[in-house]
Amino acid sequence: MPSLDLDVFDPAFIPKPGQLFLRDFKTRVTPNDTQRNTLIVAGVYIVVIFILWHLPYLRVITPLSLVLSNLICARLLTVGFHEMSHAFVGVLTCAKIYSIELDPDEGGATSMSGGIPWLTLPAGYLGSSFIGAALIACGFNTNASKVASIVMAVFFLFTLWWARKNWLSWLLILGMSGLIVLFWFVGGGIALRYFVLFIGVMSCMYVIWDVVDDTLARKVNTSDASEFARICGCCPSRVWGFIWLVVACIFFALGIIVGLVSFKQNLEQQKIDSSHFLPVPGASSGALSLSPNHYRAAWTITISLSVLGLL
Repeated sequence: MPSLDLDVFDPAFIPKPGQLFLRDFKTRVTPNDTQRNTLIVAGVYIVVIFILWHLPYLRVITPLSLVLSNLICARLLTVGFHEMSHAFVGVLTCAKIYSIELDPDEGGATSMSGGIPWLTLPAGYLGSSFIGAALIACGFNTNASKVASIVMAVFFLFTLWWARKNWLSWLLILGMSGLIVLFWFVGGGIALRYFVLFIGVMSCMYVIWDVVDDTLARKVNTSDASEFARICGCCPSRVWGFIWLVVACIFFALGIIVGLVSFKQNLEQQKIDSSHFLPVPGASSGALSLSPNHYRAAWTITISLSVLGLL
């Protein structure tokens, strides 16, 4: 029988700083009921997105074809984050941005000249991972989701400036902007919180699956990893793809951890806080607060995305 260190049971026992940190960290990352519901919804998002993304023959089924069209709209939005990250780092490295294009079949493309390629090339995947992680963390809190939606609106403006000749970008961004405004009015912002969470999960999943598909499962000569390998010359594209994949998974996990640690308010407290931070006009009368139930708010997101998909 192994011996026990009885000193830990001594009333005079003083835990070490590392032990205090681990104990406090474990307490902070333990989800409460509201956070547990958020994690369940995020898990459902992952499963549904994975199934629909990898079963294209479901398009022949009418109800699922609507969901697939919605998935394409959300996927194009995450592609926009990817291309916007290329362009943003390009601007920081003195590149000239000519255009951003979004395509439902081919993905996206950013046309630029100059800059520092070994910074602009990985910026797409790494930037999308960071944005997705930030949105996932904000998806744990209503007020944080409001701030995230405002930041997304700024991203939309920059994207429209560089993609002003691409009509699909206009339709996508205007449609998503309309949904953000709509969800702001539903359930005191609960629907907005789950919408931000959905976009965050989609952004992280897009990075993970696109890296696997383009570099690990099959080698695409025009992928970011291939171009980066050609410039650096020290490692093949699959190695860089694997590195970016690990970074994307780390960002995904950090987004969840930050959300769990930072936003411990329960649903009722979030509703009270939301009523004092950028409140919905007339919400006190209850006319615009359509439902306090977060599951009904999730259904509202699904129905609204279906309308966008039909457009």
